[in-house]
Parts: sequence; structure tokens; C-alpha cells
Amino acid sequence: MAHIAVLGLGNWGSAIARLWLLDGHKVKGWTVEQEVYESITMEGMNHKYLPEHSLEGLEATMHVEEALEGSEIIVLALPSSVILSVVEDIIDHLRPGHVLLDLAKGLAPGKRLISEAIHQMLDERNMHNPLAVLTGPTIAPEAAGGVMTTALVASEDMSVAERLASTLTTPTFILHAASDPVGAELWGAFKNVVALACGLVDGLKKNGSLGGDNLKAAIFNAGFREGCLLLPQLGARAEVAFGPAGLGDLYVTATSPHGRNRRMGEKLGSGLNLEQALEEMVMVAEGVRAARMFRDRAIDMNIEVPFVKALNTLLDDYIDAEECCRRMVALS
Repeated sequence: MAHIAVLGLGNWGSAIARLWLLDGHKVKGWTVEQEVYESITMEGMNHKYLPEHSLEGLEATMHVEEALEGSEIIVLALPSSVILSVVEDIIDHLRPGHVLLDLAKGLAPGKRLISEAIHQMLDERNMHNPLAVLTGPTIAPEAAGGVMTTALVASEDMSVAERLASTLTTPTFILHAASDPVGAELWGAFKNVVALACGLVDGLKKNGSLGGDNLKAAIFNAGFREGCLLLPQLGARAEVAFGPAGLGDLYVTATSPHGRNRRMGEKLGSGLNLEQALEEMVMVAEGVRAARMFRDRAIDMNIEVPFVKALNTLLDDYIDAEECCRRMVALS
């Protein structure tokens, strides 16, 4: 039995906490949202983010140091926009035995990977806590409901990845160890960009426009192709594209009705602008921030990214969803 602290009780943080509770682990959860804390504490449910799934046995708190106390594995189930500020808050409370598991993939301010930024924060304090990233095709409501789910745990230290995969695998949540956290993290962020683009098609289809499965397949193909060309230049191993952190995660995020980035794209495809679509979202859609980050990284490295460029042009409200899709299809 492991002692686990899950920092961030959104839909995926809550789902993964549930999986480990059901497998007999001791799990604490930290949230900054009063309504989430009260819902879990009083009813054993997270009505806001994961309704209809019990979190009985989860020790919820709004004080992060309480979540860390007695825990061995610290799971960072946080949006990429806030994860580094939370790490800054907890870093002085970490013990040498704490293992960090990052669920937030993507680029931090300064265009570094989240994991690279965390490593730097640890190094500046002469701390050597193991760090791994977890990514893969993991739709939270399905995983929480017992649907068989696989994911990748990647760390520069393969022994850390193997130990985490062995400890945290459950009968329905199967983890595979890998030694390329850079590739896992880059694909974990890029798939949100492609899912956002694929969601445009669903919005156009609702409007009776040119949306349909043929168009979505073409956009999916164009996005995957650009990822295969771009991400190795950013440091990913080429083979990651064809594993659970690449094509597997990309497929489910772009097609599942539960995918928040696909849903965000659907709102844009229906005619809403970015500001209006964001106002209607309960959960964070990481694809918007990731699209900006990949565009900026590509510009810095003088890399052509027409797929990402087309999506950003839509986000900046210079073209509509139909024109964005036309530009993407021209790449497939």
C-alpha cells in the first residue's frame, strides 16, 4: 500500500485518486475550491468535476502541507498554468523520500517543459527528489468508471518509472514505464492542440456546415503529421509518436465526447470567439495555451508549423472556423 497525495482535485485528479483508493492505497487530496472540499468531505463525491463516482475514503484538505504529511508519492494533477506556483509553495515541505509525479504536460513560462522547470526549481535548492510524468489516453470519467485504461510513466531514471508503474498500476489502470519524459510531455501537450482543431469540425457539423467525419480525419492526419515533424526537433524521441503518449492519447482526446479540448474546439466551430468559448468552459482546456506555446517555440527555432499557425490565427479571431479547417486540410 502506497501513501499518495493528489494535489488538484479536478476531473482527472479525482478520477485517479478514486482508482488508487479502490486498489487499497492511502490517498489524500488537496484543493483550493471550497465547494469541492465540502462536497468530498460531506458526501464523498466531487459533484463539480466527477459526479456519479464515489470518492469515499479520500482525505480532502485545503491545506497543502496536510496532504503532504505522511505521503510518499506527490501527484501534481494541476493545470499547466498554475503547477509551478504550487510547486513553489510545497518545495520547502518536501522530504528527500518524496517522489513527484507530474500530470500536467506542456511548456512553462520561458518555453521550458514543465518537468524541466520543476527540475530547475529543485536544483536551485540542491534537492534531488525523483520526478516522473504520466500521460496517455486517459479520459477521466471512463477511467473512474472502471474502463480499462493504459498510460505511460516516464522518467529520466528508468528505475523510478518502473517502480511507479509497478506501484500505481491497478486492475483497470495499466501503466507502462519509459525513459523519455521529454517526448511524453511534448506529445501530452501537442495532442490538446490537435483535439482543439478536431473539435472545430463537430461545431461546424452542428451548424449544418461542412463538418463531418471525413474532414475530421483529414485534420487529425494533418495535426499528427505536424507533430511527428515538430516534436523531435524539440527533443522528443521519434518513436513516442506511435505509443500511448502519442497516437493513443491523441486519438482519444480528439474523438471522445468527454475530451475538454475537443469540446472547446466544438464551441469555436459553432461560431463563438475564444473569449465566449472560455466563459462557457467549467474545466481548463489546455489546448489554447499549448497552441500559443508551440507557435512561439517554433518561431524561436525558425520551424514552419502551418497547422499550429492556422489554429492560432483562428484563436486570434482573424479567420473563422471554416477557413481554419480549409487551411488545415490543405496540409493533409
